[in-house]
Amino acid sequence: MVTNISTYRFAELTGLKILREELQADCKAWGLKGTILLSTEGVNLFVAGAAESVDRLVAKLRAIPGLEDLAPKVSLSETQPFNRMLVRLKKEIIAFGVEGVRPANYTSPKIAAKELKRWLDEGRPVTLLDTRNDYEVKLGTFKGAIDPDIKTFRGFPDAVRKLSDELKDQPVVMFCTGGIRCEKAGPFMEMEGFKNIYQLDGGILKYFEECGGDHYDGDCFVFDQRVGVDPALCESEHAVCFACLAPLDVTDQEDPRYVQGKSCPHCFKGEPELLAERIATREAKLRAVCDPLPGSLLQENRRPVNIPASHDKRPLLEVLIDLFPQISPSEWEERCDAGRFMNYGGVVRGKEHIVRAGERVVQIFPPDIEPPVATDIRVIYEDESLIVVKKPAPLPMHASGRFHRNTLQHLMNLACEPPHIPRPVHRLDANTTGIVLFARTRHFCRLLQRQFIEGKVEKVYLVRVTGHPEADVFFSDAPISAEPGMLGTHAVDEDDGQTSRTDFKVIDRRADGTALLEAVLGTGRTNQIRIHLWHLGYPVVGDPAYLPDGLIGDTQTLDVDAQPLQLHAWKLSFAHPRTSETMRFETERPDWA
Repeated sequence: MVTNISTYRFAELTGLKILREELQADCKAWGLKGTILLSTEGVNLFVAGAAESVDRLVAKLRAIPGLEDLAPKVSLSETQPFNRMLVRLKKEIIAFGVEGVRPANYTSPKIAAKELKRWLDEGRPVTLLDTRNDYEVKLGTFKGAIDPDIKTFRGFPDAVRKLSDELKDQPVVMFCTGGIRCEKAGPFMEMEGFKNIYQLDGGILKYFEECGGDHYDGDCFVFDQRVGVDPALCESEHAVCFACLAPLDVTDQEDPRYVQGKSCPHCFKGEPELLAERIATREAKLRAVCDPLPGSLLQENRRPVNIPASHDKRPLLEVLIDLFPQISPSEWEERCDAGRFMNYGGVVRGKEHIVRAGERVVQIFPPDIEPPVATDIRVIYEDESLIVVKKPAPLPMHASGRFHRNTLQHLMNLACEPPHIPRPVHRLDANTTGIVLFARTRHFCRLLQRQFIEGKVEKVYLVRVTGHPEADVFFSDAPISAEPGMLGTHAVDEDDGQTSRTDFKVIDRRADGTALLEAVLGTGRTNQIRIHLWHLGYPVVGDPAYLPDGLIGDTQTLDVDAQPLQLHAWKLSFAHPRTSETMRFETERPDWA
């Protein structure tokens, strides 16, 4: 048989680091396992091993000034309940967090176990108060005792303050497993105005030892692998869920929801519940990082320019003009002359600087405040591989133009912890709402993007246009320019454009001269749906760039209070990059649809 002892003593101790080393070495040599907590306020321990080894430890501790009358509670078990031996230094041997409570100097009056039993046998008016945590109370407690319903002992003070004032003049007997918590709970209750406080000397375990199970229902939770002991101080058949700490009886342990170390019938959550929790957590983080918007604070911004191999050994100004034709050459020259380009070492690069393939030049943007954006980002789905969100508008996907930090990518970065910074698998225009897919790793991003490239992803949009198309079903395969023009817009380019196709179906022709369409992308060119409809003579309602009569507007990203672009990424389906399961997502229709 294995001898188990538990004991504590409040005393003013010194030389703790040396004592810790001695106890750790001795316990290891004596084959003991368990935990000893040392503090300047005393000692608290749960240790098990051979009887003679336990006696040697107790003798060593009793030789320490202040611990002379240490009186362990002893029980037996068939196996060693602990896995290892730990001796730790702590601020408190029982965490409470209330200043002015010093059990080494004062504790409330104690009532012996047999005396409490006599009170209860006689039916004396007394209130029993359980000071233990909720999962301990679940395993068993005294009949009629008040359960403070606390998760940890640090919650006890708040629970006491909620008790009826009538109890302050009545006899109250507190109890816990072995008495240590009552040593602090009693003085605190007296500080709160309770006048007749008693603590059960030796706690429930001492009561079991001297009185058995009279006036007690159930077992007593103990903090080792035995989980619980019955009134005879024998190990009960209970287990404990290490996910929620709930004690489990035999029926609980036979439940299919009990997975050792993971879940039990009390805390088991199916996939819908887990998904709802993940979504709620992520959306809460997104709300936090959006208030205030990061771009609303005056701050310098930096944006890299990666030099492709095709531009090796060319002057910086020439490369910038070639890579970003939507910005005028004179503007690029002004930025170069202002010293706004550097390498990562902080060395300024002028317009005549000869770049090399693979070089990364950093463009410096003076401190500025960015325009406000829509922030109602909703999470549709999240797992260890991907995140699916519903993007509001206007909200740019990534840094561009006037936007550096008020972007979906930056907000998602802030709301997700490294190293799992989400990577966008595809993009939507700043003014387009709807489903956006992010991957949690670079590997999953590559797998998902390959599906987009190979046309294995179904992308369905809702779009409202000006005019009534003649046919109910039609398409456009007009090629779209590869290079952006004014304001970053693209256009149909019959000679050198990229192959493109969008299929359309009329959902509704409306009396106001507009029509609601379903659009299915066959390719994924920039602004593809907007360009194809504009080319066909049915511009998208609210489009600030592709205007009626073939005109180009002067606005790229709408203001938050402007009429919205009526284009919405409605449905998305793809194969999960880890399981190959078909994932299908659909949002509710926007108000205009």
